[in-house]
Amino acid sequence: MDWKAIIKNVPLQAKPQLLLDQNALESNIVNIEKQANGKSIRLATKSIRSIPVLHKILSSSSTFKGLMCFTASEALFLVKQGFDDILIGYPTFDKKSLQEIATLNLQGKTITCMVDRKEHIELLTTIQKEVGGQFYTCIEMDMSNDWAGFHFGVRRSSLKSSKEVIQFAKYLESQEGVFLKGLMGYEAQIAGVIDNNAEEKMKSNVVKQLKKKSLPTISKRREQVHKLLQKHNIQIEFFNGGGTGSLQTTSQEEAITEVTVGSGFYAPLLFDHYRDFQFEPALFFSLPIVRQPKKHIYTCLGGGYVASGSIGEEKQPQPVYPSDSTLISLEGAGEVQTPIQTKVKLSIGDAVIFRAAKAGEICERFSEILVIDNGKWMKTYPTYRGEGECFL
Repeated sequence: MDWKAIIKNVPLQAKPQLLLDQNALESNIVNIEKQANGKSIRLATKSIRSIPVLHKILSSSSTFKGLMCFTASEALFLVKQGFDDILIGYPTFDKKSLQEIATLNLQGKTITCMVDRKEHIELLTTIQKEVGGQFYTCIEMDMSNDWAGFHFGVRRSSLKSSKEVIQFAKYLESQEGVFLKGLMGYEAQIAGVIDNNAEEKMKSNVVKQLKKKSLPTISKRREQVHKLLQKHNIQIEFFNGGGTGSLQTTSQEEAITEVTVGSGFYAPLLFDHYRDFQFEPALFFSLPIVRQPKKHIYTCLGGGYVASGSIGEEKQPQPVYPSDSTLISLEGAGEVQTPIQTKVKLSIGDAVIFRAAKAGEICERFSEILVIDNGKWMKTYPTYRGEGECFL
């Protein structure tokens, strides 16, 4: 992208701003659809966090169907924005929101709650008895691997085996007003772990081998539970799996009906470090220069948008314009200021362009996104924060 020309054409202000390259977004939408192998793609809202962007993706193709959100209150907000077929990706104990969800489902909406323990079901049945209505549920099964005491994956579901999933499904089906709608097996160790970091070659090679070993066990586990569901005549409407980092492999499994994708649409920094795919960076942010403490060093306002997860250098945002600019290692990206070093001659008030390490998290720091089309500012999209909402 010709950032020098864009900076001249886009009305950047003397404050940090969020920028969306619409051409890159549209390219990513097309490429993601091509990799779906005929399966539906559910949008992960936590990686997008903007209503207009969600509408844009969903309206682009019939391949994109439904949303996966991260809280019950977000699900209610999305319903008010005209969305339906919403899967809450994590168990919730938000009783007030659940009461409203039960009523909305009875009125024809489809909001599905994630469950993997009896405590989750007990809460839903209690609320159903109190307010009426009905609940739809999705059982999440664990997709992590344990090899000789080594855990490869994330700590999510307590349901480890196909047998445990079937037993839990039977227990769920015995409840009144609570219905089983789907199953999810999310392989986070494939979808969300980078394996091509040039600065950590040894670690990347180890992760690559672990992924290679993990993939067939994941596929086998999902196929086993799928066959057991059929054997026990337990009906589900969808079997969800995957993520941007595993779209190509997950979508090839016969048992899977849909894959959840989110980060790939924005393609943040961490997605530069995957071996098997590459999308176009679409989301950026600008910081104004407010100081020049010495030659070749410029201090920007704000910028401490460090990504969540385990601590590491790769979680920091990085400057991309000027192209030779780098963070100062002893300071990094700070809450109120971020110094960068570059040989390009800049001035106070000029903008420096950055990319964030992860996708939707950066939207929590901005109320709007400036949409750039063919190098020109075309319109502005509100983020969740711009809509007056904050869910986590």
